[in-house]
Amino acid sequence: MLDIKYIREHKEEVEASVRNKNADVDVALLLELDEKRRNAIRIVDDVKAHQNRISDEIAKMQGLERDNKIAEMRDLKDEIKKQEEALTIIEAEYLALLKKVPNVPTADVPIGKTEDENVVVKEVGEKRVFDFEIRNHWQIAEAQGLIDKKRAATVAGSRFAYIKGDLVRLQLAIVQFVIETLGNEMILARIIADNGLTVSANAFIPVLPPLMIKTEPYDAMDRLEPRDDRYKIEGEELWLQGSAEHVLGSMHTDEIFEEKELPVRYLGYATSFRKEAGTYGKDMEGIFRMHQFDKLEMESFSTHNQSLEEHKFMVAIQEYLMQQLQLPYRVLLKCTADIGKPNARGVDIEVWLPGQNTYRETHTADYMTDYQARRLNTRVRRDEGQLEFVHTNDATAFAIGRLLIAIIENYQNEDGTVAIPEVLRDYCRINKVGSSIL
Repeated sequence: MLDIKYIREHKEEVEASVRNKNADVDVALLLELDEKRRNAIRIVDDVKAHQNRISDEIAKMQGLERDNKIAEMRDLKDEIKKQEEALTIIEAEYLALLKKVPNVPTADVPIGKTEDENVVVKEVGEKRVFDFEIRNHWQIAEAQGLIDKKRAATVAGSRFAYIKGDLVRLQLAIVQFVIETLGNEMILARIIADNGLTVSANAFIPVLPPLMIKTEPYDAMDRLEPRDDRYKIEGEELWLQGSAEHVLGSMHTDEIFEEKELPVRYLGYATSFRKEAGTYGKDMEGIFRMHQFDKLEMESFSTHNQSLEEHKFMVAIQEYLMQQLQLPYRVLLKCTADIGKPNARGVDIEVWLPGQNTYRETHTADYMTDYQARRLNTRVRRDEGQLEFVHTNDATAFAIGRLLIAIIENYQNEDGTVAIPEVLRDYCRINKVGSSIL
Protein backbone atom coordinates (compact mmCIF):
# COMPACT_ATOMS: atom_id res chain seq x y z
CA MET A 1 0.00 0.00 0.00
CA LEU A 2 1.01 3.63 -0.33
CA ASP A 3 2.54 5.68 2.47
CA ILE A 4 -0.21 7.87 3.97
CA LYS A 5 2.28 10.74 4.17
CA TYR A 6 2.77 10.49 0.41
CA ILE A 7 -1.00 10.57 -0.10
CA ARG A 8 -1.33 13.68 2.08
CA GLU A 9 1.40 15.46 0.12
CA HIS A 10 0.34 14.26 -3.37
CA LYS A 11 -3.46 14.18 -3.12
CA GLU A 12 -4.13 15.25 -6.71
CA GLU A 13 -1.62 12.79 -8.15
CA VAL A 14 -3.13 9.93 -6.13
CA GLU A 15 -6.67 10.90 -7.19
CA ALA A 16 -5.53 10.90 -10.83
CA SER A 17 -4.09 7.42 -10.32
CA VAL A 18 -7.41 6.25 -8.87
CA ARG A 19 -9.28 7.57 -11.91
CA ASN A 20 -6.81 6.22 -14.45
CA LYS A 21 -6.82 2.76 -12.90
CA ASN A 22 -10.63 2.68 -12.78
CA ALA A 23 -10.45 2.23 -9.00
CA ASP A 24 -13.28 3.04 -6.62
CA VAL A 25 -11.62 4.91 -3.77
CA ASP A 26 -12.62 8.18 -2.08
CA VAL A 27 -9.23 9.78 -1.37
CA ALA A 28 -10.81 12.80 0.32
CA LEU A 29 -12.65 10.51 2.75
CA LEU A 30 -9.43 8.62 3.42
CA LEU A 31 -7.68 11.86 4.37
CA GLU A 32 -10.60 12.82 6.63
CA LEU A 33 -10.30 9.46 8.38
CA ASP A 34 -6.56 9.95 8.62
CA GLU A 35 -7.11 13.27 10.41
CA LYS A 36 -9.67 11.68 12.75
CA ARG A 37 -7.27 8.81 13.42
CA ARG A 38 -4.40 11.14 14.28
CA ASN A 39 -6.65 13.20 16.57
CA ALA A 40 -7.86 10.06 18.31
CA ILE A 41 -4.28 8.88 18.80
CA ARG A 42 -3.38 12.25 20.33
CA ILE A 43 -6.34 12.04 22.71
CA VAL A 44 -5.39 8.52 23.83
CA ASP A 45 -1.74 9.56 24.27
CA ASP A 46 -2.75 12.65 26.27
CA VAL A 47 -5.01 10.67 28.61
CA LYS A 48 -2.28 8.04 29.11
CA ALA A 49 0.28 10.76 29.83
CA HIS A 50 -2.11 12.23 32.42
CA GLN A 51 -2.56 8.76 33.89
CA ASN A 52 1.21 8.38 34.23
CA ARG A 53 1.51 11.72 35.99
CA ILE A 54 -1.21 10.78 38.49
CA SER A 55 0.45 7.40 39.07
CA ASP A 56 3.68 9.21 39.98
CA GLU A 57 1.74 11.54 42.34
CA ILE A 58 -0.05 8.65 44.07
CA ALA A 59 3.29 7.14 45.04
CA LYS A 60 3.98 10.30 47.12
CA MET A 61 0.52 10.60 48.73
CA GLN A 62 -1.26 9.19 51.76
CA GLY A 63 -4.73 9.11 53.22
CA LEU A 64 -7.80 10.70 51.67
CA GLU A 65 -5.82 12.59 49.03
CA ARG A 66 -4.35 9.30 47.84
CA ASP A 67 -7.79 7.64 47.77
CA ASN A 68 -9.16 10.47 45.62
CA LYS A 69 -6.31 10.16 43.15
CA ILE A 70 -6.85 6.39 42.93
CA ALA A 71 -10.52 7.04 42.10
CA GLU A 72 -9.40 9.51 39.44
CA MET A 73 -7.10 6.82 38.04
CA ARG A 74 -10.07 4.44 37.71
CA ASP A 75 -11.98 7.11 35.80
CA LEU A 76 -8.98 7.64 33.51
CA LYS A 77 -8.77 3.90 32.80
CA ASP A 78 -12.41 3.95 31.76
CA GLU A 79 -11.75 6.98 29.58
CA ILE A 80 -8.72 5.33 27.96
CA LYS A 81 -10.79 2.21 27.19
CA LYS A 82 -13.51 4.36 25.65
CA GLN A 83 -11.06 6.35 23.52
CA GLU A 84 -9.16 3.22 22.42
CA GLU A 85 -12.42 1.56 21.32
CA ALA A 86 -13.26 4.65 19.26
CA LEU A 87 -9.74 4.63 17.79
CA THR A 88 -10.07 0.95 16.86
CA ILE A 89 -13.22 1.66 14.85
CA ILE A 90 -11.64 4.63 13.06
CA GLU A 91 -8.42 2.72 12.30
CA ALA A 92 -10.31 -0.25 10.85
CA GLU A 93 -12.24 2.01 8.47
CA TYR A 94 -9.09 3.98 7.66
CA LEU A 95 -6.98 0.89 6.92
CA ALA A 96 -9.66 -0.73 4.77
CA LEU A 97 -9.80 2.41 2.62
CA LEU A 98 -6.01 2.89 2.54
CA LYS A 99 -5.57 -0.68 1.24
CA LYS A 100 -7.84 0.15 -1.72
CA VAL A 101 -5.65 3.00 -2.96
CA PRO A 102 -3.69 1.80 -6.03
CA ASN A 103 -0.01 2.38 -6.65
CA VAL A 104 0.86 5.49 -8.63
CA PRO A 105 1.96 4.76 -12.22
CA THR A 106 5.29 5.96 -13.52
CA ALA A 107 5.20 8.91 -15.90
CA ASP A 108 5.63 6.79 -19.04
CA VAL A 109 2.63 4.51 -18.40
CA PRO A 110 -0.03 5.21 -21.08
CA ILE A 111 -3.37 6.42 -19.73
CA GLY A 112 -6.13 4.08 -20.86
CA LYS A 113 -9.49 2.71 -19.76
CA THR A 114 -9.11 -0.84 -21.16
CA GLU A 115 -6.33 -3.23 -22.20
CA ASP A 116 -7.04 -2.24 -25.81
CA GLU A 117 -5.08 0.95 -25.07
CA ASN A 118 -1.84 -0.90 -24.28
CA VAL A 119 0.96 0.35 -26.52
CA VAL A 120 2.98 -1.95 -28.75
CA VAL A 121 6.59 -0.87 -28.22
CA LYS A 122 8.21 -3.19 -30.77
CA GLU A 123 7.89 -6.42 -32.72
CA VAL A 124 10.83 -8.82 -32.89
CA GLY A 125 11.51 -11.83 -35.11
CA GLU A 126 10.20 -13.00 -38.45
CA LYS A 127 6.95 -14.93 -38.66
CA ARG A 128 7.49 -18.26 -40.32
CA VAL A 129 5.93 -18.79 -43.76
CA PHE A 130 4.46 -22.29 -44.01
CA ASP A 131 4.11 -24.25 -47.24
CA PHE A 132 1.49 -26.57 -45.74
CA GLU A 133 -1.79 -26.12 -43.88
CA ILE A 134 -1.12 -24.72 -40.40
CA ARG A 135 -2.60 -26.54 -37.42
CA ASN A 136 -3.02 -25.24 -33.89
CA HIS A 137 -1.26 -26.80 -30.93
CA TRP A 138 -4.30 -28.76 -29.84
CA GLN A 139 -4.75 -30.49 -33.18
CA ILE A 140 -1.08 -31.47 -33.26
CA ALA A 141 -0.83 -32.57 -29.62
CA GLU A 142 -4.04 -34.57 -29.69
CA ALA A 143 -2.99 -36.42 -32.85
CA GLN A 144 0.36 -37.28 -31.24
CA GLY A 145 -1.19 -38.35 -27.92
CA LEU A 146 0.82 -35.71 -26.05
CA ILE A 147 -2.08 -34.03 -24.24
CA ASP A 148 -5.05 -35.89 -22.78
CA LYS A 149 -7.84 -33.62 -21.54
CA LYS A 150 -10.61 -36.21 -21.78
CA ARG A 151 -9.17 -38.49 -19.11
CA ALA A 152 -8.11 -35.47 -17.03
CA ALA A 153 -11.72 -34.24 -17.08
CA THR A 154 -12.85 -37.59 -15.72
CA VAL A 155 -10.32 -37.37 -12.89
CA ALA A 156 -10.23 -33.63 -12.08
CA GLY A 157 -12.83 -31.83 -14.21
CA SER A 158 -12.59 -29.42 -17.10
CA ARG A 159 -9.49 -27.32 -17.80
CA PHE A 160 -7.08 -29.92 -16.55
CA ALA A 161 -4.82 -32.07 -18.71
CA TYR A 162 -2.37 -34.93 -18.68
CA ILE A 163 0.88 -33.80 -20.37
CA LYS A 164 2.67 -36.83 -21.78
CA GLY A 165 5.72 -38.18 -23.54
CA ASP A 166 7.97 -35.79 -25.42
CA LEU A 167 6.12 -32.73 -24.10
CA VAL A 168 7.23 -33.69 -20.59
CA ARG A 169 10.83 -33.97 -21.80
CA LEU A 170 10.47 -30.60 -23.51
CA GLN A 171 9.05 -28.97 -20.39
CA LEU A 172 11.87 -30.22 -18.20
CA ALA A 173 14.39 -29.05 -20.81
CA ILE A 174 12.87 -25.56 -20.69
CA VAL A 175 13.14 -25.51 -16.90
CA GLN A 176 16.79 -26.56 -16.94
CA PHE A 177 17.63 -24.08 -19.71
CA VAL A 178 16.15 -21.17 -17.76
CA ILE A 179 17.76 -22.19 -14.45
CA GLU A 180 21.19 -22.37 -16.08
CA THR A 181 20.70 -19.11 -17.98
CA LEU A 182 19.56 -17.06 -15.00
CA GLY A 183 22.22 -18.62 -12.80
CA ASN A 184 25.01 -17.62 -15.18
CA GLU A 185 26.39 -14.21 -14.23
CA MET A 186 28.34 -13.93 -17.50
CA ILE A 187 25.11 -14.21 -19.51
CA LEU A 188 23.36 -11.75 -17.18
CA ALA A 189 26.24 -9.29 -17.52
CA ARG A 190 25.96 -9.53 -21.30
CA ILE A 191 22.21 -8.84 -21.17
CA ILE A 192 22.87 -5.83 -18.93
CA ALA A 193 25.53 -4.44 -21.27
CA ASP A 194 23.48 -5.05 -24.42
CA ASN A 195 20.58 -3.09 -22.95
CA GLY A 196 22.60 -0.24 -21.46
CA LEU A 197 21.54 -1.02 -17.89
CA THR A 198 23.45 -0.34 -14.67
CA VAL A 199 22.20 -3.13 -12.38
CA SER A 200 24.41 -5.81 -10.86
CA ALA A 201 24.80 -9.25 -12.45
CA ASN A 202 23.82 -11.14 -9.28
CA ALA A 203 22.55 -14.57 -10.28
CA PHE A 204 19.01 -15.76 -9.62
CA ILE A 205 18.68 -18.38 -6.88
CA PRO A 206 16.42 -21.25 -7.99
CA VAL A 207 13.57 -21.95 -5.57
CA LEU A 208 10.86 -24.59 -5.29
CA PRO A 209 8.40 -22.61 -3.14
CA PRO A 210 5.34 -23.73 -1.16
CA LEU A 211 2.27 -24.13 -3.33
CA MET A 212 0.02 -22.75 -0.58
CA ILE A 213 -0.09 -19.38 1.13
CA LYS A 214 -1.84 -18.05 4.23
CA THR A 215 -4.54 -15.40 3.90
CA GLU A 216 -2.53 -12.66 5.64
CA PRO A 217 0.59 -12.69 3.44
CA TYR A 218 -1.55 -13.27 0.32
CA ASP A 219 -3.53 -10.15 1.17
CA ALA A 220 -0.37 -8.22 2.08
CA MET A 221 1.06 -9.06 -1.35
CA ASP A 222 -2.13 -7.51 -2.80
CA ARG A 223 -2.60 -10.64 -4.91
CA LEU A 224 -5.50 -12.30 -3.08
CA GLU A 225 -8.17 -10.44 -5.02
CA PRO A 226 -10.24 -11.31 -6.92
CA ARG A 227 -10.94 -14.09 -4.44
CA ASP A 228 -13.44 -15.67 -6.79
CA ASP A 229 -10.49 -16.61 -9.01
CA ARG A 230 -8.57 -18.29 -6.16
CA TYR A 231 -8.79 -21.76 -4.64
CA LYS A 232 -9.21 -21.78 -0.84
CA ILE A 233 -8.53 -24.78 1.37
CA GLU A 234 -11.81 -25.55 3.12
CA GLY A 235 -11.81 -24.83 6.84
CA GLU A 236 -8.38 -23.14 6.83
CA GLU A 237 -6.97 -19.68 6.19
CA LEU A 238 -4.88 -21.19 3.41
CA TRP A 239 -4.99 -20.82 -0.37
CA LEU A 240 -3.44 -22.46 -3.41
CA GLN A 241 -1.09 -19.81 -4.79
CA GLY A 242 -1.88 -18.28 -8.17
CA SER A 243 1.72 -17.69 -9.24
CA ALA A 244 5.16 -18.26 -7.75
CA GLU A 245 5.74 -14.57 -7.03
CA HIS A 246 2.93 -14.68 -4.47
CA VAL A 247 5.00 -16.96 -2.24
CA LEU A 248 8.39 -15.56 -3.27
CA GLY A 249 7.57 -11.91 -2.62
CA SER A 250 6.25 -12.72 0.85
CA MET A 251 9.09 -14.99 1.96
CA HIS A 252 11.03 -12.16 3.68
CA THR A 253 8.11 -10.78 5.72
CA ASP A 254 9.30 -8.78 8.77
CA GLU A 255 12.95 -9.17 7.73
CA ILE A 256 15.69 -6.59 7.18
CA PHE A 257 18.24 -6.87 4.38
CA GLU A 258 21.62 -5.18 4.50
CA GLU A 259 22.16 -2.90 1.49
CA LYS A 260 25.24 -4.83 0.36
CA GLU A 261 23.07 -7.96 -0.05
CA LEU A 262 20.79 -6.39 -2.64
CA PRO A 263 19.57 -7.08 -5.18
CA VAL A 264 18.43 -10.51 -4.04
CA ARG A 265 16.93 -12.42 -6.97
CA TYR A 266 14.92 -15.63 -7.02
CA LEU A 267 13.73 -17.89 -9.82
CA GLY A 268 10.71 -19.83 -8.62
CA TYR A 269 9.31 -22.91 -10.34
CA ALA A 270 5.82 -23.77 -9.19
CA THR A 271 2.54 -25.33 -10.18
CA SER A 272 -0.08 -22.60 -9.81
CA PHE A 273 -3.86 -22.59 -9.63
CA ARG A 274 -6.59 -20.22 -10.83
CA LYS A 275 -10.28 -20.71 -11.44
CA GLU A 276 -10.15 -18.60 -14.62
CA ALA A 277 -13.82 -17.75 -14.17
CA GLY A 278 -15.56 -16.19 -17.14
CA THR A 279 -13.22 -17.36 -19.92
CA TYR A 280 -14.71 -19.05 -22.92
CA GLY A 281 -14.33 -19.67 -26.65
CA LYS A 282 -10.95 -20.62 -28.11
CA ASP A 283 -9.26 -20.17 -24.73
CA MET A 284 -11.04 -23.38 -23.70
CA GLU A 285 -9.25 -25.38 -26.41
CA GLY A 286 -5.98 -27.11 -25.66
CA ILE A 287 -3.88 -25.90 -22.73
CA PHE A 288 -3.87 -22.12 -23.18
CA ARG A 289 -5.96 -21.25 -20.10
CA MET A 290 -6.01 -23.97 -17.45
CA HIS A 291 -6.95 -24.23 -13.79
CA GLN A 292 -3.50 -25.72 -13.11
CA PHE A 293 -0.34 -24.53 -14.84
CA ASP A 294 3.43 -24.47 -14.34
CA LYS A 295 5.47 -21.26 -14.34
CA LEU A 296 9.02 -20.08 -13.95
CA GLU A 297 8.83 -16.72 -12.20
CA MET A 298 11.47 -14.12 -11.36
CA GLU A 299 11.29 -12.10 -8.12
CA SER A 300 13.74 -9.51 -6.86
CA PHE A 301 14.29 -7.30 -3.81
CA SER A 302 16.24 -4.08 -4.28
CA THR A 303 16.71 -0.55 -2.99
CA HIS A 304 14.50 2.23 -4.34
CA ASN A 305 17.26 3.64 -6.55
CA GLN A 306 17.84 0.22 -8.19
CA SER A 307 14.27 -0.89 -8.70
CA LEU A 308 13.21 0.68 -12.01
CA GLU A 309 16.43 -0.55 -13.67
CA GLU A 310 15.73 -3.95 -12.11
CA HIS A 311 12.32 -3.94 -13.78
CA LYS A 312 13.85 -3.12 -17.16
CA PHE A 313 16.47 -5.82 -16.60
CA MET A 314 13.77 -8.43 -16.11
CA VAL A 315 12.10 -7.38 -19.36
CA ALA A 316 15.48 -7.67 -21.09
CA ILE A 317 15.85 -11.20 -19.70
CA GLN A 318 12.41 -12.11 -21.01
CA GLU A 319 13.36 -10.87 -24.47
CA TYR A 320 16.68 -12.72 -24.36
CA LEU A 321 14.92 -15.99 -23.55
CA MET A 322 12.43 -15.52 -26.38
CA GLN A 323 15.23 -14.69 -28.80
CA GLN A 324 17.15 -17.82 -27.80
CA LEU A 325 14.10 -19.86 -28.75
CA GLN A 326 13.76 -17.85 -31.99
CA LEU A 327 10.08 -17.16 -31.39
CA PRO A 328 8.49 -14.04 -32.95
CA TYR A 329 7.09 -11.74 -30.26
CA ARG A 330 6.04 -8.20 -29.49
CA VAL A 331 6.49 -6.02 -26.40
CA LEU A 332 3.59 -4.01 -24.93
CA LEU A 333 3.73 -1.18 -22.42
CA LYS A 334 0.56 -1.69 -20.44
CA CYS A 335 -1.84 1.20 -19.85
CA THR A 336 -3.07 2.42 -16.46
CA ALA A 337 -6.23 0.31 -16.56
CA ASP A 338 -4.32 -2.91 -17.24
CA ILE A 339 -1.19 -2.78 -15.09
CA GLY A 340 -2.98 -3.77 -11.91
CA LYS A 341 -3.62 -2.11 -8.56
CA PRO A 342 -0.20 -2.69 -6.94
CA ASN A 343 1.83 -1.95 -10.07
CA ALA A 344 3.63 1.27 -10.90
CA ARG A 345 4.50 -0.04 -14.36
CA GLY A 346 3.79 -3.18 -16.35
CA VAL A 347 5.16 -4.74 -19.53
CA ASP A 348 3.73 -7.72 -21.43
CA ILE A 349 5.35 -9.90 -24.06
CA GLU A 350 3.10 -11.64 -26.56
CA VAL A 351 4.25 -14.50 -28.78
CA TRP A 352 3.07 -15.03 -32.34
CA LEU A 353 0.87 -18.13 -32.62
CA PRO A 354 0.43 -19.12 -36.27
CA GLY A 355 -2.28 -21.63 -35.36
CA GLN A 356 -4.40 -18.75 -34.05
CA ASN A 357 -3.01 -16.15 -36.46
CA THR A 358 -2.50 -13.70 -33.63
CA TYR A 359 -0.23 -12.68 -30.77
CA ARG A 360 -1.02 -14.03 -27.28
CA GLU A 361 0.44 -13.12 -23.91
CA THR A 362 3.25 -15.27 -22.54
CA HIS A 363 5.06 -12.90 -20.15
CA THR A 364 4.38 -10.02 -17.83
CA ALA A 365 6.77 -7.86 -15.78
CA ASP A 366 5.49 -5.98 -12.73
CA TYR A 367 7.23 -2.99 -11.16
CA MET A 368 5.88 -2.69 -7.61
CA THR A 369 8.05 -0.02 -5.92
CA ASP A 370 7.60 -0.43 -2.11
CA TYR A 371 3.84 -1.01 -2.39
CA GLN A 372 4.01 -4.66 -1.30
CA ALA A 373 6.95 -4.33 1.10
CA ARG A 374 5.17 -1.72 3.25
CA ARG A 375 2.53 -4.22 4.38
CA LEU A 376 4.97 -7.13 4.45
CA ASN A 377 7.36 -4.99 6.53
CA THR A 378 10.33 -6.08 4.43
CA ARG A 379 13.07 -3.50 4.79
CA VAL A 380 16.67 -2.72 3.99
CA ARG A 381 19.28 -1.09 6.22
CA ARG A 382 21.11 1.36 4.00
CA ASP A 383 24.87 1.80 4.32
CA GLU A 384 24.25 5.07 6.17
CA GLY A 385 22.21 3.19 8.76
CA GLN A 386 18.65 4.29 7.96
CA LEU A 387 15.89 1.74 7.42
CA GLU A 388 13.57 1.91 4.42
CA PHE A 389 11.19 -0.44 2.66
CA VAL A 390 12.66 -2.55 -0.12
CA HIS A 391 11.30 -2.39 -3.65
CA THR A 392 10.00 -5.55 -5.31
CA ASN A 393 9.80 -6.68 -8.92
CA ASP A 394 8.34 -9.82 -10.41
CA ALA A 395 8.32 -11.10 -13.97
CA THR A 396 7.52 -14.27 -15.88
CA ALA A 397 10.51 -16.24 -17.10
CA PHE A 398 8.25 -18.71 -18.87
CA ALA A 399 4.62 -19.74 -18.46
CA ILE A 400 5.37 -23.31 -19.46
CA GLY A 401 2.04 -24.28 -20.98
CA ARG A 402 1.90 -21.24 -23.21
CA LEU A 403 5.50 -21.70 -24.24
CA LEU A 404 4.78 -25.30 -25.22
CA ILE A 405 1.93 -23.96 -27.36
CA ALA A 406 4.25 -21.43 -29.01
CA ILE A 407 6.89 -24.06 -29.77
CA ILE A 408 4.35 -26.56 -31.12
CA GLU A 409 2.74 -24.02 -33.45
CA ASN A 410 5.89 -22.24 -34.64
CA TYR A 411 8.03 -25.38 -35.02
CA GLN A 412 5.40 -27.72 -36.47
CA ASN A 413 6.21 -29.95 -39.42
CA GLU A 414 3.90 -31.12 -42.16
CA ASP A 415 3.98 -34.72 -40.85
CA GLY A 416 2.63 -33.62 -37.46
CA THR A 417 5.95 -33.74 -35.60
CA VAL A 418 7.42 -30.65 -33.94
CA ALA A 419 11.07 -29.61 -34.21
CA ILE A 420 12.83 -28.79 -30.94
CA PRO A 421 14.40 -25.29 -30.77
CA GLU A 422 18.14 -25.77 -31.13
CA VAL A 423 18.99 -24.18 -27.79
CA LEU A 424 16.91 -26.83 -25.97
CA ARG A 425 18.20 -29.95 -27.72
CA ASP A 426 21.10 -30.59 -25.37
CA TYR A 427 18.70 -30.41 -22.42
CA CYS A 428 16.07 -32.88 -23.65
CA ARG A 429 18.15 -35.01 -26.08
CA ILE A 430 15.42 -35.10 -28.70
CA ASN A 431 15.26 -33.32 -32.04
CA LYS A 432 11.53 -33.65 -32.61
CA VAL A 433 8.41 -33.96 -30.53
CA GLY A 434 6.50 -36.96 -31.80
CA SER A 435 9.47 -38.99 -33.02
CA SER A 436 11.96 -39.14 -30.18
CA ILE A 437 15.67 -39.50 -30.95
CA LEU A 438 17.25 -40.29 -27.57
